[in-house]
Amino acid sequence: MGLLFSCSIDDGHPSDLKMAELLSKHGLNGTFFVPINNSEGPDVMSRAQIRDIGRRFEIGSHTHDHRRLMQMESRDAHYQIIEGKKRLEDLLGHEVEGFCYPGGKYGQRDVALVKACGFSYARTVTNLCFDSGSNPFEMPTTVQFYPHRRAVYLRNYASAGHWLKRRAGLGVALRHGYWLKRIYAMFEHARRHETTFHLWAHSRDLDLHDAWHELDRFFGHVAAHVAPASRVTNAQLAAQSGMRPPHPSTVALPATMVKAQLMTMPLEWSADRAMLFQLAEQVATHL
Repeated sequence: MGLLFSCSIDDGHPSDLKMAELLSKHGLNGTFFVPINNSEGPDVMSRAQIRDIGRRFEIGSHTHDHRRLMQMESRDAHYQIIEGKKRLEDLLGHEVEGFCYPGGKYGQRDVALVKACGFSYARTVTNLCFDSGSNPFEMPTTVQFYPHRRAVYLRNYASAGHWLKRRAGLGVALRHGYWLKRIYAMFEHARRHETTFHLWAHSRDLDLHDAWHELDRFFGHVAAHVAPASRVTNAQLAAQSGMRPPHPSTVALPATMVKAQLMTMPLEWSADRAMLFQLAEQVATHL
């Protein structure tokens, strides 16, 4: 099916309007996950601004108040999920299919609640993936557009599991110290193997790091290599969950071989190397 590209933007900050303009400029598609309010403090787009983006892009829900579901009782978590969906649907005038777990924190209770509330899929913050996953209610991503240190990728890799299929992404991420080179390299990996590249971001982070010009250039690079029909929303990507055959780089290997690959990944910082060694032992123990 060839290379697919999707982009998702979280939290509904007013700078999402600038993100929408950049996506439109390059003819790219994406999904904006919007809470009604943000209990953590940052502003959320006005009703008119949400409608404006909703006329051009998919809008998904991010709970009513951007609350961490695992910190709540079931009744309150259900309210956050269902009320966020209802309020967006009333505002947009159509069904809202997608949900994104705030902070990427969720449990199987929350997955069940999202299903029961009538969503078609849910996105996580699991990264280093070059597919849409096997469960549409735990859809992973490839990489966040953010200047993370390499240790962040190690922690995400360790905590999110699915180590066999994510080891190729970890290897690409760890080979590059500079964050922009890392993101371009991960896109090149997806392009070369004709898999999926799912970028996600917070517009407010691009304001804080003055990274809009870099994102503009990256979107231009993506548009030059992804066919228009392969620039998809998160809903379109989730519909393919479990349908695309695995690339050979994601096929299962013996635990000892995975451990050996992890142990040889190039790292400059001793702290990262120590963490990687611990991760290799963890993989060998649990696979």
